[in-house]
Amino acid sequence: MDVASNPTTGALARPRNVLRRLYDWTVGWAERPGSTWALFAIAFVESSVFPVPPDVLLLALSVGAPRRAFWFAAVCSAGSVLGGMLGYLIGYSAWHVAKGFFIPYVFSQAVFDQVQVLYQGNAFVAILTAAFTPIPYKVFTVAAGVFHVSFPTLVLASALGRSARFFAVAGVIYLFGPQVKGLIEKYFDWLAWALLALGVGGFLALKFLR
Repeated sequence: MDVASNPTTGALARPRNVLRRLYDWTVGWAERPGSTWALFAIAFVESSVFPVPPDVLLLALSVGAPRRAFWFAAVCSAGSVLGGMLGYLIGYSAWHVAKGFFIPYVFSQAVFDQVQVLYQGNAFVAILTAAFTPIPYKVFTVAAGVFHVSFPTLVLASALGRSARFFAVAGVIYLFGPQVKGLIEKYFDWLAWALLALGVGGFLALKFLR
């Protein structure tokens, strides 16, 4: 029985094929004008509202042009930190207007409440952890403004965490570019589902950061 005659197999194959096409299309941007701006824009909006992490585009661009990996990481870091500042501004000055959009469409009330608990402990460590790990960074940027976390604390923790994360990705690609590209292309389906699992796991991890 082929994929077309098996509804279950076809349903599973379609999202994988879409992800594969998106990966191939994204890699094609590595040498096109505008790729750097696209990376910056995605990193910027992901820090407050966009659901897809910029790592996906950073990885694809770096694999397509390993010698520019650190440049892409710098652009991604700058966009993400600046986007975090926007998230802070939204939380600080416009939460009464934006709350109905962010909860529940961007994150849940339960997650937001958990971040508040973390900020009552050590806000710097909480933001640094979220900036470096799969824990949803956008929740922390917006919540930092809502709960009036020190703005320099947000900026410093974000700059350290985001830069460490993105430059680590760039370093691996820079050192092992051709080999990594081959592995990504060979095991792309597994990698895509692993990234999805990390994203979900990031939300769940908030429960264990007390």
